[in-house]
Amino acid sequence: MKDLIPIHTAFVQAQKIVPYLTPEEVKILTEAVNSSRNNQRDRLLILFLFQTGLRISEALSLTPSSIQMFEGKPVLSVLGKGKKPRVIACPERLAEKLKSYAYEKNISPMDRFFPINRSRAWQIIKEASIKAGFNKRVYPHLLRHSDAIERLRQTGNPKALQLHLGHASTVMTMRYLSTLTQEDAVRINQEVKFDVP
Repeated sequence: MKDLIPIHTAFVQAQKIVPYLTPEEVKILTEAVNSSRNNQRDRLLILFLFQTGLRISEALSLTPSSIQMFEGKPVLSVLGKGKKPRVIACPERLAEKLKSYAYEKNISPMDRFFPINRSRAWQIIKEASIKAGFNKRVYPHLLRHSDAIERLRQTGNPKALQLHLGHASTVMTMRYLSTLTQEDAVRINQEVKFDVP
């Protein structure tokens, strides 16, 4: 019976509704940093966390050399939790913004895009959420949740999401399913193609 307790706990965790920001709220958050001294960096950090779903420690360690190509599309080579390497998708527009930012700020291939620490990243996001007038608690990992939910809504593929996020267990990924609506399910299933006439 002892062995069942962790499994039960994992399933209870998986059933909890995950907090997140909508894409519209992320846009409002990025616009809130326009008056900050490092607004370009801060806006890029928020977009980066939302569009890649990286943990804050993973995001802060990335360099221009982390951007690579896979089948003609940009990807990020990441050292994840436990120093496990993985490759994740990176939207083309985001990759271009990162490259332009690196060029403009004279960031060498091995220098970090965001040479700040975790607490400064938390502070940037908290200040932006206050300026944006949000009533909910906004923090870096919330942007990871937001990316995960948006990817799941658009693809309907929990396995691809698990690999993207670097989750060792499917239970961690399955908790995002609670956010999908009936309308999301219909949209996802409408994309299914059958070759049989």
